[in-house]
Amino acid sequence: MGRPKLKQLHCDSILFLTITVLVFIGLVMVFSSSGVYAMEKYNDPYYFLKRQALWVVLGTIIMLTVRKMDYRYLEKYAYIIMTATFLMLIAVMMPGLGKEVGGARRWLVLGGLTFQPSELAKFALVLFIAKSLVKRADQLKNFAYGYLPKLIVLGFFFVPILFQPDFGTAMIICVVTFTMLMIAGLRTKFLVYSVIAIIPFIVAAIMGANYRTRRIIAFLDPWQDPSDTGFQAIQSFYAFGRGGIFGSGIGDSSQKLFYLPEAHTDFIFSVIGEELGFIGTLIIVLLFSVLIWRGFVIAHRAKDSFGTHVAIGLTLLLGTQAFVNMGVAVGLLPTKGLTLPFISMGGSSLLVLMLSVGVLLNISEQPVQH
Repeated sequence: MGRPKLKQLHCDSILFLTITVLVFIGLVMVFSSSGVYAMEKYNDPYYFLKRQALWVVLGTIIMLTVRKMDYRYLEKYAYIIMTATFLMLIAVMMPGLGKEVGGARRWLVLGGLTFQPSELAKFALVLFIAKSLVKRADQLKNFAYGYLPKLIVLGFFFVPILFQPDFGTAMIICVVTFTMLMIAGLRTKFLVYSVIAIIPFIVAAIMGANYRTRRIIAFLDPWQDPSDTGFQAIQSFYAFGRGGIFGSGIGDSSQKLFYLPEAHTDFIFSVIGEELGFIGTLIIVLLFSVLIWRGFVIAHRAKDSFGTHVAIGLTLLLGTQAFVNMGVAVGLLPTKGLTLPFISMGGSSLLVLMLSVGVLLNISEQPVQH
């Protein structure tokens, strides 16, 4: 018998096209949502556009480079990546290394540049969980050897991220980790026990920070305090209401004129709703739906178990973050400081997102045996 034939696949062109469209929309909307603010603060309406364009170029280089690298190297270096990321999370809390902005200490200063390690932590944790699932595939139903080590590592990431504070990212890594394990065959009772165990920590985190408690109250009834805690939600509602079906047109948002805080980052989806209307928001939702669909298709077709688990984890990360950001904008979720993937302004976030897509594209184009 001859050797099995190998069929070389091209990368997933649908995913590549989807990401390209999302990034292009992001550039347009970052400029549209930040131009007036940038002119007021920096005397340059293109300030944020130029920065975002630079991140797009760097992110594209990373994506195309990683696409050509065998993703299985990530399995080999997963523990090193995880350890380095954890050390960066700790370094953020150290004076002189970490940078505090708006009461949050999430940024690491590296040679004049700032980087947010919690963004890389999402990627690193997916790699660790994927490698652990492959290494201990037959022990997943064993609590002590198959599940507890993953829970401990999750805790090592969860705690420093929570204390930055970055509650939104901390919750996302929990959701993604538990979902990956559940898909892999984790016993339901382990998951139930874990959720029950983590609830007191979540409640304590909310009750221990006054601003988080106020966010929950504002989420339940933003009109109770329309000039303070409910302000962002109400202004977001106004944006969607003014957008109607077809929108006011690109550049014609009224809410971005110092009414809607963080218009070019956390609430850029609201500006899209106002300027492009229901049609525009529907297109964004469809693009992310296609992204998630292709991600799971890549996971299903992956050559090995590690590729499958990584593709599932990265797809869950992208989809969950998009859902949370859009959910906050339309009032389905309490306010969180999470960007809309590929669209919101943000260097660290975009670089890690493009890195993740590069890995997905590489998994999609690996040769398969027939």
